[in-house]
Amino acid sequence: MPAPPRRSFRQFVWVYNRLQGRITPALHVRVTDWLEACWRGGDRRLLLMVFRNAGKSTLVGQFCAWILAEDPDLRILVLSAEQNLADKMARNVRRVIERHPFCEHLLPDRKEQWAADRFTVARPHDFRDPSLCSRGITGNLTGLRADVVICDDVEVPNTSDTPGKREELRECLRELDYILMPEGTILYVGTPHSYYSLYAEEARAELKEAAPFLAGHRRLAIPLLDPQDGSCVWPERFPPDVVRRIREQTGPAKFRSQMLLEPTHVHEVRLEPERMRRYRGEIELASSNGETVLTIGGRRMVSATCWWDPAFGAPKKGDASVVACVFVCEAGDYWLHGLRYLTHDPARIAEQDEAAQLCQQVVAFADAMAQPAIRIETNGIGRFLPSLLRQAVARARTGCAVIERVSSRSKVQRILDAFDPLLASGRLHVHEEVWQGGFVQEMREWLPDRDSRDDALDAVAGCILEEPVRLSGLHALRTRPSWRTARPAIAPSSFDL
Repeated sequence: MPAPPRRSFRQFVWVYNRLQGRITPALHVRVTDWLEACWRGGDRRLLLMVFRNAGKSTLVGQFCAWILAEDPDLRILVLSAEQNLADKMARNVRRVIERHPFCEHLLPDRKEQWAADRFTVARPHDFRDPSLCSRGITGNLTGLRADVVICDDVEVPNTSDTPGKREELRECLRELDYILMPEGTILYVGTPHSYYSLYAEEARAELKEAAPFLAGHRRLAIPLLDPQDGSCVWPERFPPDVVRRIREQTGPAKFRSQMLLEPTHVHEVRLEPERMRRYRGEIELASSNGETVLTIGGRRMVSATCWWDPAFGAPKKGDASVVACVFVCEAGDYWLHGLRYLTHDPARIAEQDEAAQLCQQVVAFADAMAQPAIRIETNGIGRFLPSLLRQAVARARTGCAVIERVSSRSKVQRILDAFDPLLASGRLHVHEEVWQGGFVQEMREWLPDRDSRDDALDAVAGCILEEPVRLSGLHALRTRPSWRTARPAIAPSSFDL
């Protein structure tokens, strides 16, 4: 079989569009030139982000046909969030091959190799894998091998709207290393659907990422509006009135995500983490002249609350059991210094039941945070825990009081009452370690009218709404200096009038 003449991808797209009675907009020329430059230049890790309804999947389908026309031995795997979306891409590629004059040499003699989800072109060598195969991201990929993997819209709301789904998506994508040939190419195509998008250019501290998921990928991002001057990059199709209508119909959050390509949730964030103040200071206890002072980052604390919102369940399943502590300084600011998601070890149930394991962790947390008391929410399963918690306190000899609390207000109302005033006034400080955990994720994704994850939010709200606990008057099995009770001052009372 003679080798086909070498043609540019721009020429390939222009000819096909001309046959279909369409023009090739400048935006598409920019994308085609970038894809060809990456392919010719040997870039093998690529990310293409273009705003919604820009025809990026259509162009990528033509890209697949073009590289097959240049090298019929290539094996391409198309992945999408769902099987029907991947099949749509496969049909697009197959249709281009059938109609494009540059692809005549690819048409096979046997039509049984020309299926909806896979097809094999006429090629010099015989391989077990088809020329193109389409799969949903959660489908069975075992045994497949590919020279090119196209990840077309693998991130959609159904795969990215919860932390569990996002982690499952990433695990599936990590498996591609076993499918892609050593010198193979992987191309991600899509738009961000979450602040924690796998397309994010910066690592997310609260996910404890050392680097973004697609670190090292060559990127091309084309938002609808130019970030420099705000002009539309495709004014013929998106005139000002159309842009305005899209913005109004979709809302600002979704417009930023899908049209401006800014990794953000597609809904408006109700509790904005950016309104909190991050800090790194640690607890310091100092005693002098009979007075004990507790400071964090040089700021003196005058009160504190520790709240445990208990729950049972195996790790990563069901509601989370969360304990948190919040300090209040002399200026009236709130300092969220510690927060733990508690889990029990199912392998240790025979020697210590889950309730005892959780109580032990809560006592250790309160002791590390210099807390004089632990408040426990006794709604639901927390009803029988106070006695177990007191036993754990006695065994540890920490001197903490255990105070029972019943919440009568709805969880949503408690969270709003606690956070809204502090966020509006910028008086909530959050320790760096807390910021890097699940608490900030809960804030970004929490919606009052949706079943959102809110266990940490509820525990912190309990701390904020509680009257601060004073150390004076509490029994102490182990002597702990009082950092909350100021030494009385004696002033002279004899004056000459």
